[in-house]
Amino acid sequence: MWRKSSRSGGAQGCVEVARSAERAAVRDTKSRESGTLVFRPGAFQAFLNTLKR
Repeated sequence: MWRKSSRSGGAQGCVEVARSAERAAVRDTKSRESGTLVFRPGAFQAFLNTLKR
């Protein structure tokens, strides 16, 4: 199930995230047809940690 980023604040330019035990996926809400980034869980956590820095 896709959910909108809590940091979007209702803005038009935000991302949606879908997570399961096997993968995490990220897509742009303005251009859902353009593609999706798919991560293994450990790689997704590393991606999030990098963004937080």
